[in-house]
Amino acid sequence: MALESMTAVLTVNPGSHSLRLHVVDADTDEILAAATSTDKPDAQSAAKTLRELLGDLDTPPDAVGHRLVHGGPHLRSPTVVDDSALQHARTAAELAPEHVPVTLDILSAACDQLPDIPHVLCPDTAFHASLPDVSTTYPVPESWRRDHGIRRYGFHGLSYAWATSRAAELLNRPAESLNLLLAHLGGGCSVCAVREGSSVDTSMGFTPLDGVPMSTRSGGVDPGMLLWLLDRLTADEVRDGLYHHSGLLGLSGISGDTRQLVRSAEAGDDRARLALDVFTRRVSQALAAMAVTLPRLDALVFTGEIGWDQPEVRQAVCQDLTRIGVPATLPVGNPVTDRVLSSPFAPVLVLAVQPREELQIARETSKALV
Repeated sequence: MALESMTAVLTVNPGSHSLRLHVVDADTDEILAAATSTDKPDAQSAAKTLRELLGDLDTPPDAVGHRLVHGGPHLRSPTVVDDSALQHARTAAELAPEHVPVTLDILSAACDQLPDIPHVLCPDTAFHASLPDVSTTYPVPESWRRDHGIRRYGFHGLSYAWATSRAAELLNRPAESLNLLLAHLGGGCSVCAVREGSSVDTSMGFTPLDGVPMSTRSGGVDPGMLLWLLDRLTADEVRDGLYHHSGLLGLSGISGDTRQLVRSAEAGDDRARLALDVFTRRVSQALAAMAVTLPRLDALVFTGEIGWDQPEVRQAVCQDLTRIGVPATLPVGNPVTDRVLSSPFAPVLVLAVQPREELQIARETSKALV
């Protein structure tokens, strides 16, 4: 479905414990309206939040873009919703059970209220669709890869696409000329290597559970340990522990929020300090590993809620990366706008970019419809 012109795009971004709606002017990136629900997202709460937002608009949006955490093997680019796209998304649901089923419930509610305009699925995996085979292939039996589609996908693609374009603007260079390391640090966390504007490696794999530690997710752990645990716990208990009780929360025993952990560590809480130390060390190690995929390193870009808003985390990560040219010291405090944090003369520049997934969803929705 192609539209001759498009002004307003409604973006739908469900998180683990929130739902963010924005109406974006597709030509100017201006936010025309917004609504956030802090209820655990489901079809009922989404329908209520959407109804309230639409009631405040003078005219309905021209299209709706939905963030889809996992596109699976078939949804490799922004895709207009039809029966085929829905079936492919349902196939991907078992690969991200904490995310995709909720998205599909919310999509159904949105289609009920806005049945006459196009809806577009914007996969977070699309940014990584061109990963080389060396980055997507697991060293597991060939039959697993062939029969079950086992491969590395990568996630947080909407965030990385936005941060890459903003880094190019801040550095006044085409994205195609840049070699970047990016860290999306938030409730979910991952790192990514971008070579000449394209993703070439990333820390998350088959599911959004892999990679560095997160707020409540474990990130990568020894698979042998999991096999050992499955002889002592049920699969559901292991799954719940890895998704909901691990990461910063599991390390500290008190919180998965870095803001609280920084305060607690400064007050002398050793568990909070250990949680932050493990977290930043794993992020640093993952970034250093990504660096081998780049011919040179132009900049390190922090984004995501933690990457944007937690200077202590940025500082600790950078201190571990001096051997690849990252400066050890950054300015104290947080920027108020996207900016280069390091000295302009640093061998590797350090940037902070505010996460604006809603604007990237609007861009990708527009491209899918023209």
